[in-house]
Amino acid sequence: MRAGIRRKLTWSGGIGLIALIWLGLLPFKTAQAEEPTPEPYARRTTLSYEYTAYRWWVVEWRTNWIACELVIEHAGLPYPDEIRTWCEPHVYNLWRNTQPCVLTTPEQPLTACPGYYLHLAEQWQASREIEVELPLPSVWLSLEGCTADLPPGQCDRLPLLRLEAAEPLPNEMIIAINGTLGNEPFACRGSTCTVPLRPTGLQGETLEFWADSSYGDSSPHYTALVRVLPRGDFMAPEGRTDQTPLYYVDILSSQWRGSMQASCAETWQSFPDPGGPPPWLSTPNDPQGLYSSLTLYYLAGILITRGEVDASDCPAGGLQAPLVANTCGMQRAYDLVLEWQNRFDEEIWRVAQESGVPAQLLKNIFTRESQFWPGIYRTYREAGLGQLTENGADTLLLWNPTFFAQFCPLVLHQSRCDLGFGNLKAEEQAMLRGALVRQVNASCSECPAGIDLTQTRYSIHVFAEGLKANCEQVGRLISNLTGRMAGEVSSYTDLWRFTLVNYNAGPGCLLRALRGAYSAGEPLDWEHVATHLEPACRGAIDYVRDISERLGGVQPTPTSWVYPGQTPPSPPLVIAPTATPASATARTPTPPPVPGYYPPATPAPTQPGGYPEPGFTTTPGAGYPGP
Repeated sequence: MRAGIRRKLTWSGGIGLIALIWLGLLPFKTAQAEEPTPEPYARRTTLSYEYTAYRWWVVEWRTNWIACELVIEHAGLPYPDEIRTWCEPHVYNLWRNTQPCVLTTPEQPLTACPGYYLHLAEQWQASREIEVELPLPSVWLSLEGCTADLPPGQCDRLPLLRLEAAEPLPNEMIIAINGTLGNEPFACRGSTCTVPLRPTGLQGETLEFWADSSYGDSSPHYTALVRVLPRGDFMAPEGRTDQTPLYYVDILSSQWRGSMQASCAETWQSFPDPGGPPPWLSTPNDPQGLYSSLTLYYLAGILITRGEVDASDCPAGGLQAPLVANTCGMQRAYDLVLEWQNRFDEEIWRVAQESGVPAQLLKNIFTRESQFWPGIYRTYREAGLGQLTENGADTLLLWNPTFFAQFCPLVLHQSRCDLGFGNLKAEEQAMLRGALVRQVNASCSECPAGIDLTQTRYSIHVFAEGLKANCEQVGRLISNLTGRMAGEVSSYTDLWRFTLVNYNAGPGCLLRALRGAYSAGEPLDWEHVATHLEPACRGAIDYVRDISERLGGVQPTPTSWVYPGQTPPSPPLVIAPTATPASATARTPTPPPVPGYYPPATPAPTQPGGYPEPGFTTTPGAGYPGP
């Protein structure tokens, strides 16, 4: 019988593993492709560890029989887990259920007490030898020879690549730095090395580098992708300055110590377009560059509903639908809408500087997802500026282990967190997901306007880390499907579009579209992959377009896979601005002279009944994770 059960469990586990591989969520290798895993770089030494040992007995009250013996290495009573480890299950259960012994008379013997008690039998000093791992040398990269007043990544001459090594052990030193750039080897004595760079072409070339130590070993063998592209008129007559030659320099490596790399570029091994990414994937030089002046009807409706704006003289109190302003209400709320949508620009910019996630991308997502209102919608199971769901929290905790390691101990014991998110029990994972969604919900009944602004600013960091997790997952989906790095088969800009699909519609939608294009022999660019999105997933096309091309008239809408097996609630209706009604006496605000997005000049297309076309709403259950 046991063998049968074992076979059944093994078969079930195999089915689950095959399903994960088929979804592209786990790597798959054939037997022929298996290669022995090389021994990781490690330094080990043996140390003597002194400690005090304590021997405890679990004793039966009735007979003084020693039912169990355990040895621990800390003062105080043994922990229940230690007793459960050392003792038989029935002994542990009887000890756990033993109640305090209460004697009815002084003459009553202790043997009348039921259950078990703990007794410290002895303690002694002991020692053991333990093997510890010592830190390895490391090598870091930076550039030399670029003019300081040029933007990061631009040089007016071919720069030098500087490699600098560090030896963490006292009394040891770096004796050499070695490597290859393309097919050409190089070697330098000591702890620093400079390597001349050369134009590489659009795909760049691979750099491998490492340091040798007097300890007798080497650092890990690091890799980098280096791209140097000349731009400008190199043949211009001497004295002309209108076409100054420039070199665009990009380096993708975990060891880079120069200016902030484009976020996710290293993960994908994909360079941004020469000269920089498009505006929606950029970070301005200061927070003021994020200023926007959108007419956000949902935000205006929220502000009116919360009593922050008085629109009592407008038709219907300034609302065309619950929580959605009409034209008159928008006019009353316009100044506060401008202030509110730019209130978080400084924090968005700061987070972008720290994380590498483009600041404009973050702001566009917040505009599209919530119109900058970070509370939980009454009808939508999503929270925060970026409308985090439990499925989104799952992606963040699973695909961003650095964030998980920081967040998990706030909820669970460190010993559980050390297992990793994927190895936790289902109820522990659910606890972490729920705690994270609550963490980004800034609703606060005691706060001004009902929003905790401190909590809102913290949540921006969470959403940036969530985008990094989604780009990690996109990279894995593509590499599992093609066997190549994502940057080898798609562009940096399109990979961000795929990340938005993953964020909005889920990895199932994206994987099936990628597989459809790949099976058809089509390039994995946005134009071809988007045509393979299934009908239930095609709302993500508008989502990507809204964030990357236009934002005027967008509205927050529910994420489809928040509602498995049920119809998502209808989005609030947003009417495009029209001429002020004769009954409305409020002045029409003049937008400030700052570049931004403005309402469309023509009315929104309407359905029967005079309402505008609703925004993105997909069929329930689409995309997470799906077969």
